Amino acid sequence: MLKQSRSLVAAAVLVCGMSVHAQKTPIQITADLTEGVRHLYHAEIDIPVKPDSTADLITPKWIPGTHAPGGPIGAITGVVFTGNGETLKWRRDDVELAEFHVPVPKGVTSIHAHLDCIIPGRVTSKMSVLEWEHLMLYPAHVPVKEIAIQPSVTVPAGWGTGTALKPVGTVPTPKTTGVLEGAHTPPADAVTTKYDVTTVEQLEDSPVITGKYFHEFALAPEISPKHFLDVVADEPEDAKMRPETLAEIGNLVREADANYGSHHYNEYHFLLTLSDRAGGEGLEHGQSSDNGTGEKGFADDVHQLAEADLLAHEFTHSWNGKYRRPARLYQPDFATPQQGDLMWVYEGMTQYWGNVLAARAGLKNAEGYRDLLALSAAQLDYKRGRNWRSTEDTGIAGSLIRGGNPQWMNWRRGQDYYQEGELVWLDADTLIRKLTDNKKSLTDFAKIFLGKGGNTGPLIVGYEFPEIVADLNQVVKYDWDKFLRDRINGVDPQVDLDGIERGGYKLVYQDHPSKGERMLAGSRRGGLNVWYSLGMRISGEGLIGDVLWDGPSDRAKLGPGEKIVSVNGQAFSADALKAAIVKAKADPAPIHLLVQQEDAILPVDVNYHDGERYAVLVRQEGTPDYLGDILKPLTTPQAAAK
Repeated sequence: MLKQSRSLVAAAVLVCGMSVHAQKTPIQITADLTEGVRHLYHAEIDIPVKPDSTADLITPKWIPGTHAPGGPIGAITGVVFTGNGETLKWRRDDVELAEFHVPVPKGVTSIHAHLDCIIPGRVTSKMSVLEWEHLMLYPAHVPVKEIAIQPSVTVPAGWGTGTALKPVGTVPTPKTTGVLEGAHTPPADAVTTKYDVTTVEQLEDSPVITGKYFHEFALAPEISPKHFLDVVADEPEDAKMRPETLAEIGNLVREADANYGSHHYNEYHFLLTLSDRAGGEGLEHGQSSDNGTGEKGFADDVHQLAEADLLAHEFTHSWNGKYRRPARLYQPDFATPQQGDLMWVYEGMTQYWGNVLAARAGLKNAEGYRDLLALSAAQLDYKRGRNWRSTEDTGIAGSLIRGGNPQWMNWRRGQDYYQEGELVWLDADTLIRKLTDNKKSLTDFAKIFLGKGGNTGPLIVGYEFPEIVADLNQVVKYDWDKFLRDRINGVDPQVDLDGIERGGYKLVYQDHPSKGERMLAGSRRGGLNVWYSLGMRISGEGLIGDVLWDGPSDRAKLGPGEKIVSVNGQAFSADALKAAIVKAKADPAPIHLLVQQEDAILPVDVNYHDGERYAVLVRQEGTPDYLGDILKPLTTPQAAAK
């Protein structure tokens, strides 16, 4: 951990590996978040330049953690450059649209840039979330780890702020922003905090949350480096957090410390927003994570089950994805395309450890872990796109399939490298345990692979596939090359259930949902689950979201976007559809539907007679319970103080 007595620039150099000669004078950037409720952020940026030259400046395009060219350039507006008080002409690059070319007059050594950014979400009247790529502007064609930058943030009076950035004090808030008519003026009582010098690479990796109702909680104080949970919420009582949940997050810190045996940050902040309007986020960063749930996401055990792995997943990314990153996914700047063929390691292994650590920490119990694992495995078991597309290709094409139209998703495939990778790493963990008589496990691999180089500050160390194989062989000799390639690179209609079965369980389908599935349905108020029976996803109002390729509803020629109006002569309801499925198990007649298809109402008969089907894991007696062993805490769990 760096000593605070070292100079700010030296600290940035040591933390980020920046050449001391790369840039002597840091960029100065002030982010103004006081108009977040209007979905507008503002930035004032001072950039060192060479006189009598052309400054090529750029905003981020390929955003780490999103694995896609989702930069903010389309939302950036109000761009004005000045030098020595004079407005400078600029021209956008004809090909790289995120790049600006600005002629620098003689005698000008620094130009000032003002810009506004239209923020689509993550803001309410009580909170704002800043991911720095929305406001940053910096020299193009230079490795971002070599560009020094010093940030400041302006927020409304009385708001608390959470970030992994290190504050150095408050400074006067600018009275105006921009030079255009009607430019925003921050409130007179707004507060501006200045932070340590860092690099463009690390600033992009250091989000900020701020809000009227803010709490910071110290976690697992005996663990070093220090860890904090920073919470903002729309309601004051939500920001206080349950004592039980705080104890479980503290246990998460202890379990990660024991599992990985290293740290790659100077201090870690879990940033958590609780809001029905600004929640719904999970984005990893090296020294923090940007996490968002609904207002009641951690209010009780029912809601918490749906969010149980969120903090654990994003925390694990500090080791897997941030510190150790696929070599071609890590590029020297945010303009070069990222290559995602190893996403099954980056996201898949994180999905595995996130769920395991959440269970070990008590954020969900062992039964909840198994119920959610069953749902995940079953979704892949019924993923028809496996017939033509490999798991590796879902990573390579990740920027094409991230988000987008959910219709026919099971045939197209989505970001399956998460769940597919989770099953592969469970397979590897149970195999290591079997080969070593349960004396070694994937934890041994994690300490080698994710702890390479020992404890460090924020740093990125790339890897390729051969290193993964070599590190697994350090744990136990096996043909890991073939093991991984068979499961990742090939087209295989069958899901990898070897880890579940070797772990002592079997995926089966029963006529009633598991406890975990019932809890999820209660917290999310979703429609009836008929995916494993009729083969379609239906909302509570009868709207069809997706249809299982070559399933009963597909064979009946139903399609996504259509709406079920009636079931066997009754107005549609979840209960009416469930009753029809139960009735059809003993009745050879098809299920009769009336369906609204665009502007027509059509009769559709679905020929299905196998009753309700819900996924669950069943213990296979007489086999080793490796799955139970995997979920055992490595530390002594600590309960909430009474």
